[in-house]
Amino acid sequence: MAFEFKLPDIGEGVVEGEIVKWLVKPGDAIEVDQPMVEVMTDKATVVIPSPKKGVVAETRGGEGDIVEVHSVIVVIDEAGGGAAPAPESAPAKQEGPSDEDPPSDGQTLKNVGERVASGGRPEGETPAAPTKAQPQERPSHGGQVLAAPATRRLARELGVDLASVSGSGPAGRVTSDDVRSASSSAPAPAAEARAPQQRQQKAPAPQPAAAPGAEDERIPVRGLRRRIWDNMALSAFTAAHFTFVEECDATELVAIRKRFNERLKDGEAKLSYLPFIVKATLASLKQFPQFNGHVDDDNMEFIRRANYHIGIAVSSERGLIVPVVRHADRLSLLELSAEIARLANAVRTNSLRQEDLGGSTFTITSLGKDGGIFATPIINYPEVAIMGVHKMVKRPMVRGEDEIVIRDMMNLSLSFDHRLIDGHVGAAFAYSVIRLLESPDRLMMEMA
Repeated sequence: MAFEFKLPDIGEGVVEGEIVKWLVKPGDAIEVDQPMVEVMTDKATVVIPSPKKGVVAETRGGEGDIVEVHSVIVVIDEAGGGAAPAPESAPAKQEGPSDEDPPSDGQTLKNVGERVASGGRPEGETPAAPTKAQPQERPSHGGQVLAAPATRRLARELGVDLASVSGSGPAGRVTSDDVRSASSSAPAPAAEARAPQQRQQKAPAPQPAAAPGAEDERIPVRGLRRRIWDNMALSAFTAAHFTFVEECDATELVAIRKRFNERLKDGEAKLSYLPFIVKATLASLKQFPQFNGHVDDDNMEFIRRANYHIGIAVSSERGLIVPVVRHADRLSLLELSAEIARLANAVRTNSLRQEDLGGSTFTITSLGKDGGIFATPIINYPEVAIMGVHKMVKRPMVRGEDEIVIRDMMNLSLSFDHRLIDGHVGAAFAYSVIRLLESPDRLMMEMA
């Protein structure tokens, strides 16, 4: 008897996944709970186990292919060798995240999650050259049209009803080109209605790349790196970034951290600077609540979040991953330090839990000793701000009446979504964080 295993609903809002690596092949005997395939979604990488014992009759989709939730990816012959049923129409997709899918079939997952907002991907075969996409019948996704947020915004600007557009993307996804074609074929609007279209000029065609040489290597963009690719492009071309950089005198912070660490009991983990920085950020977020939340581009709304979930960008061999400290404002300095250490270790050992990923309301990226002088961090969309922390160095500074003193200095680089955050407001938020870090005694008084 042939059992068709469908890609389960891996997490909230996930409608597709990328096949990163097959762990079985047709003809392999398989046991219950034996790992079959590694799948990357927007929220995590999961290793999917087998729910049945038998022989793998068929695997559907190659490494690097995008498959829809609830599509068949493995056929298992429970009798040990029957013929596999005819394949369904291929559900492979090549675009980014979309709208929410129906509930899952309830299959068990064992995940080893990892998140962008940004390393290397598992090696695999180079995908076959894609053929030109043809319009497909649009499948039902909870009554919603499959389209990226940028495509929906373009449709609003051009006055195009997405429900009336035939999608040429995989699984009937409506693309920006589909929207522009529908707009150009519609009756000419009045001059006032044409204004958004005039603002939406197509970017000039890029110059062709040099012809590949015999010694060049083509490396597929897969797994986590593909998610980074998609998410960074979405953020960079959706949010209107502006960056504010200022230095911070951390001399008093260095002193108070040293005093705290001297008072720790034997065996207690030493405090780094990051818990103090998170606490200063939390106090400033409560003073400026417009920085703690998400944009909803489809409805042109800002969602101010009541809870404070701080994303901490952590580098790994696979790329930049952003695990989340949930309810960071409810944690003491020691608890915050322990949670940050746990998340960083989970990134390094590829053992993050699904609940450790996604849903951050503000992100901090600490660049450490390689932090340089300043940067222009990309917002962890759909958040509205991100803060980069640079290396701390001793520098001569002028204090008081032309007195030159040696101080511990570091720079902070903050990027904001200018659609919602004005320049002077972004600067005020940055100076709020800096004042608390420069006067940590005040920070201790303001901590919850």
